[in-house]
Amino acid sequence: MNITQSAPGALSQKQQFEANKLTKRLRRLAGQAIADYGMIEANDRIMVCLSGGKDSYGLLDVLLLLRHNSPVPFEVFAFNLDQKHPGFPAHILPQYLTGLGIPFQIAEQDTYSTVKRLIPEGKTMCSLCSRLRRGVIYRVAEEMGATKIALGHHRDDIVNTLFLNMFFGGKMKAMSPKLVSDDGRHVVIRPLAYVEEADLEAYAAYRQFPIIPCDLCGSQDNLQRQQVKQMLTEWDRKFPGRVESIFRSLQNIAPSHLLDRGLFDFAGVRADGAAHVEDSIDLDRAFEDGEWVEPPTAQVITFR
Repeated sequence: MNITQSAPGALSQKQQFEANKLTKRLRRLAGQAIADYGMIEANDRIMVCLSGGKDSYGLLDVLLLLRHNSPVPFEVFAFNLDQKHPGFPAHILPQYLTGLGIPFQIAEQDTYSTVKRLIPEGKTMCSLCSRLRRGVIYRVAEEMGATKIALGHHRDDIVNTLFLNMFFGGKMKAMSPKLVSDDGRHVVIRPLAYVEEADLEAYAAYRQFPIIPCDLCGSQDNLQRQQVKQMLTEWDRKFPGRVESIFRSLQNIAPSHLLDRGLFDFAGVRADGAAHVEDSIDLDRAFEDGEWVEPPTAQVITFR
């Protein structure tokens, strides 16, 4: 979708039509995720973590759009952590947020120097960087009276994380759309859980967000996340719809067809002579998409 504009108001009629469709789609998908997982309640005060990237800008925009038509009242304010990264344009976000007319909070903490000091050159920095950020985010959320912390992770991030954990962690684990924070005191939500990254890229181009590039963590070339992302991008190019199908599978889990004894009582499985059709996804059939076919009567052969 090409809706990039060279100057404000320079969209053609067709581009404007596509931009309107995109905006409605983002609002619909975010609203659906919020409703499906009970992310926002009446009188919530939501702290949107704004990094200066396309995803967090899109998240803030969508929540502001939804707030105007929400069946329940809620507040939104933005938060940014200035990690004292060399060359970080500290003036951009305050200017942008002031122009929007929404409340915001900027916290300054030199996590960059800490990460560079503790992580050897060439090693990925994400784990330590993330832990340091979370500590500051939770502290500010409490100080500002936030009831929810909103992050900008999207559908592709969730699928990416699933494969990262499978390949390198030996776990079937992705990103939760809604969870309790590490310290047990905050609720974290991901309203963009149903949104494709490509749509956020197109929306950022349309809205001309003042993107702030980051080379501290997620952009490292040797990062396993980048390698998995390349794999998924190639899959989606060759087989359109595959990533969406993988994402839908995360919403349709059949514990009896996995091997986790903590999720399903395999030891207690007994044949009771009845077909358990109420859980058809757990019922092995001769033909998954056809009618039930009775197997032929077997001839019993006795070996002497």
